[in-house]
Amino acid sequence: MSPIDDPRALLRALFDAAVTAALPGAGVVGRFLPPPPKGRTLVVGAGKGAAAMAKAVEDVWQAPLSGLVVTRYGHGCPTRNIEVIEAGHPNPDGASQAAAQRILSMAGELTADDLLLCLISGGGSALMALPAPGLTLDDKKMVTRELLRCGAAIDEMNIVRKHLSAIKGGRLAGAAWPAPATTLMISDVPGDDPSIIASGPTVPDPSTFADARAVVAKYGIAVPAAVRRHLDAGAEESPKPGDARLGKAQAVLIATPQNSLEAAAAAARAAGVTPLILGNSIEGEAREVARVMAAMARQAADHGQPAAGPCVLLSGGETTVTVHGNGRGGRNAEFLLALAVALDGHDKVWAIACDTDGIDGTEDNAGALLGPDSLARAAAKGLDAKARLADNDGYGFFAGLGDLVVTGPTRTNVNDFRAILILP
Repeated sequence: MSPIDDPRALLRALFDAAVTAALPGAGVVGRFLPPPPKGRTLVVGAGKGAAAMAKAVEDVWQAPLSGLVVTRYGHGCPTRNIEVIEAGHPNPDGASQAAAQRILSMAGELTADDLLLCLISGGGSALMALPAPGLTLDDKKMVTRELLRCGAAIDEMNIVRKHLSAIKGGRLAGAAWPAPATTLMISDVPGDDPSIIASGPTVPDPSTFADARAVVAKYGIAVPAAVRRHLDAGAEESPKPGDARLGKAQAVLIATPQNSLEAAAAAARAAGVTPLILGNSIEGEAREVARVMAAMARQAADHGQPAAGPCVLLSGGETTVTVHGNGRGGRNAEFLLALAVALDGHDKVWAIACDTDGIDGTEDNAGALLGPDSLARAAAKGLDAKARLADNDGYGFFAGLGDLVVTGPTRTNVNDFRAILILP
């Protein structure tokens, strides 16, 4: 039996290959660790992969260490010497704030003989949330919620969050000075910019308070009065490139969206399917990206360009959803539902869209699968695809078909994975 005889299994295998390539196992983490210092090693971190990264460090580190990392609820794993705290995501909670305060305090106790080893992955902005002086956690939660609803890109969101924080935007490495800081990062942002990943707590921040104010103005966000005063005052700017406090800080990417797309491409070739990587940093409204990719899929299916079937269009990045309806679903379900509408049941096209962290938005699924029969099956069940899309209810649509992809926490995050399979 050829792999293309079971398109669903093939698409799921491509997604699994992408996730596996991003897992922070001991073999991966070990390649990037610095030598032990003369003094103490303090391990801190935040993100959906932070606990798995901490375990990997413990498995290979050949000297004493201690520390604390914070991850999303349900994403923890057993460790020996590094404490793991679970906290709220995508909206921070009291556990996020308490963990951030402890991490900042521990970093401030280091000396020039010590080492700050920081483990950062996607989700760290919410999970390690420490409001700047004069702000409350409720202030930050309100701003985060509005940024998520308005469709702001991840770099725009994190520019704002860095300027409402006491720990992000290089401030954690600044607190650890004069200790050197080495940061291992799993990238979940388009372009793999270390200053954007989890809002770059150990990385110089080229953005400014003026940039943060511009994002708020662009989306017309009504921020709390304390946030407005803080942004307008611009009193405590984040450490910039060239700041001496970050002179001994270095950041290393250990997993990226491109690595995962290449792993999926290799799996496709092994199955006799031609892979085409469209890009690892695609942004924009999920439904608009879907329309473009539907046109590309039709071109391949109907005209054999840029490749004839069997081929698969692979892409990554982070789309956005401007919420207008009352439905459920993250950006991957939104993308896939819009793709279904645009393809209108094309008989040669199948697709999968999933978040590599196993969580599409705030739901319990990673994403969903789409087949040529999805619209017909939906109609038979009374599910109107266009109405569900208008209500931002991709989750409800695919749940009704039994086509959600549910993985549970993967304990990594290199952002979204999309694969559109064109059969011969």
